[in-house]
Amino acid sequence: QVQLVESGGGLVQAGGSLRLSCAASERRFLDYAMGWFRQAPGKAREFLARIDWSGGTTSYADSVKGRFTIDRDNAKNTVYLQMNKLTPEDTATYYCASGTRWSDQWRHYDYWGQGTQVTVSS
Repeated sequence: QVQLVESGGGLVQAGGSLRLSCAASERRFLDYAMGWFRQAPGKAREFLARIDWSGGTTSYADSVKGRFTIDRDNAKNTVYLQMNKLTPEDTATYYCASGTRWSDQWRHYDYWGQGTQVTVSS
């Protein structure tokens, strides 16, 4: 079973940047596609970005395209989410997830981290 631990969240001013990390415990990390999602209070879980096992293919939600970048370091069993030009609307709990399907649907991911809070002040 894959265990995922996110880090890097915090408080940032609008226009700032954060880099989230997600460390996986499983050496079979290479077998999984990885995704980042977020959820704000009272809102549905939102897909943000995904990356295939090799890191060669990525996909983004329109809401973050051009501002967020997903990448992975398989030698470190870690996936990252670089977030630039943050706005208060980006405030949410951010989750990484792993799965064997190539999907932007949260229900298709098998393992989830505990989440890391991102708060963007205006």
